[in-house]
Amino acid sequence: MSEEAAPDISVVIPARNEAANLEPLLREVAGVLAGRAYEIVVADDASSDGTGALLARLAAVLPLRVVTHAEPRGQSAGLQSAVLLARAPQIVTLDGDGQNDPAYIPAMLEPFADPRVGIVAGQRLGRKGTVAKRIGSRIANAVRRTLLKDGTVDTGCGIKALRRDAYLALPYFDTMHRFLPALFLGDGWTVAAVEVVDRPRLHGKSHYGVLDRLAVSIPDLFGVWWLIRRRRRNPRRR
Repeated sequence: MSEEAAPDISVVIPARNEAANLEPLLREVAGVLAGRAYEIVVADDASSDGTGALLARLAAVLPLRVVTHAEPRGQSAGLQSAVLLARAPQIVTLDGDGQNDPAYIPAMLEPFADPRVGIVAGQRLGRKGTVAKRIGSRIANAVRRTLLKDGTVDTGCGIKALRRDAYLALPYFDTMHRFLPALFLGDGWTVAAVEVVDRPRLHGKSHYGVLDRLAVSIPDLFGVWWLIRRRRRNPRRR
């Protein structure tokens, strides 16, 4: 793909200190999307493990673009930076730890045949993780569904597909990545879901704990509830 050619698909990956997982993940993405017009955009969230050097090397052999944060800003900021740099109208998000299988990317894009669909959420089957994390996730998801009525079983799954213009029309705030289906619904879009199989992390450990994730999510949940109630939909052409 030439530098001037706009891709059809941008795979965006926010990552912090995932050097050991990123190379196999990026090569998997390249294998899945071989023959398609695509790009990979990685947001390096001030990694200190050699991620920058790894990405510079891979950019010579893969259609890879990189945005680097000078200081850690979190997953929502990484997603925002990567989507802003991305050039395709269709975005697929993956976590940098390799637990999201790129083999599901084509299936994630299929629901966009319906012009009403703004976001496709992955729904994890056989989720890997500790018992505490699975229980914490179930509690958080149940509270979120009750309050926001977004109908999404697993909003924390990292693999999602988005319409880029619809995403950029949403209000940006820290931790917004946890509430994307509800935010898209609030802007008048339909949410689709695709079942995916979660994989174990090969290297390193999760950057999130159960209690700190819940401590952040619950207050933000009420903020998102208020925002959706007060927000007016962005006008768009049909």
